[in-house]
Amino acid sequence: MMIKLNETHDVDLQSWVDSANSATTDFPIQNLPFAVFKVRNTDQGYRAGVAIGEYIVDMPAAQKTGLFDDQLKAALDLLSLDTLNDFMQLGEPTWSAIRLTLSRALRKGSQHQKSLEGCLVPQANAEFKVPARIGDYTDFYTSINHATNVGKLFRPDNPLLPNYQWIPIGYHGRSSSIGVSGQSFHRPYGQLKAPDQESPVLAPCKRLDYELEVGIYIGKGNTLGAPIPIEESEQHVFGLCLFNDWSARDIQGWEYQPLGPFLSKSFASTVSPWIVTMEALAPYRQAWTRPVDHPQPLPYLDSLQHRETGAVDMKLEVLIKTPSMENAERVGLSNFNQAYWSIAQMVTHHSVNGCNLMAGDFFGSGTQSGTSKDSMGALLEVTEGGKHPITLSNGETRTFLEDGDTVILRGWCHNEGLPRIGFGECSGTILPPVARS
Repeated sequence: MMIKLNETHDVDLQSWVDSANSATTDFPIQNLPFAVFKVRNTDQGYRAGVAIGEYIVDMPAAQKTGLFDDQLKAALDLLSLDTLNDFMQLGEPTWSAIRLTLSRALRKGSQHQKSLEGCLVPQANAEFKVPARIGDYTDFYTSINHATNVGKLFRPDNPLLPNYQWIPIGYHGRSSSIGVSGQSFHRPYGQLKAPDQESPVLAPCKRLDYELEVGIYIGKGNTLGAPIPIEESEQHVFGLCLFNDWSARDIQGWEYQPLGPFLSKSFASTVSPWIVTMEALAPYRQAWTRPVDHPQPLPYLDSLQHRETGAVDMKLEVLIKTPSMENAERVGLSNFNQAYWSIAQMVTHHSVNGCNLMAGDFFGSGTQSGTSKDSMGALLEVTEGGKHPITLSNGETRTFLEDGDTVILRGWCHNEGLPRIGFGECSGTILPPVARS
């Protein structure tokens, strides 16, 4: 789990791709995240690409330039496929070698500039898909602020359940309805039951919400029956993305006992197209802490190295754009470094019973919220269960989302003296419910 800085993190690196040198770009040469794309309105197949400024390096095209060493040929062949799963399974040394080769080739003064220029595709011309075939998806509940805020709505005197501070809570969700940024979906139907009703009804959701989350892609898997020690956990993580786990709060309220969320979550979830590697995030690792008056993790979820570098300083923003608004408006800003449970702890706990994780498996971090109203990651929290609507700058109000609303998530790492490492956007739009006969 050692966090290692190398030449790809050099803050003085500049690229011959001019847009990558902008102070506001999400994709400087120090980032180089992966996605799966094709050129819009063509019959080309999907393949892997790497972001640099406003462009994408078409990886199969780059392979043909002779840029990469022969020992990386097998890995490059896998980047011509329409998912990253097989590439993810190769492991950290291969991911790092590909990233280093690209970093050197994209730097100012590189002898490969002329040959690589023909491999660049404008991001504006690209169509993306979910970058991995997600076999299994587990959603966690790692923000104690979110858990406390939600718990207060239902259990004011005891908002946190007894196990929360001992175990990374998670449930298995539905991977088939995860879509890529730009996803639109119809307002879901489900069973709804108001407290004063004798029986439920089938009706469109009335309390539709967003959830500001971080997505975690598993890279190299583990063998069934072989738990992943916390010291090795991040070697099994390919990278992070943004994740909106849309939630139908009224459907959820009726169905969630005793087994947790079901149809209230499985109608749609949205990921950003880019996966930022754990290596790119190395300069933004921070100490993971647990208040001294709280229960401390059991030994399998704790280590000195994890305490020193287990957190990620990643700012997270959620914006709403209603049909009558010209520009999206921020409604929340938080930071992933406040998560009560870390990436490493999620991976280790998920496998402690012998569960075999597989390349492309996906974790949601759970809604990431801060302590103030403007740092909360779901309308359920901001409006206190719908009791206190928010007012947008154009005078519109929202307790929960309405048809036509677009929700945009953004995330980035940036500190003085370090380049901005961004995640792009994760956007989704709500369509009216489909009429039922």
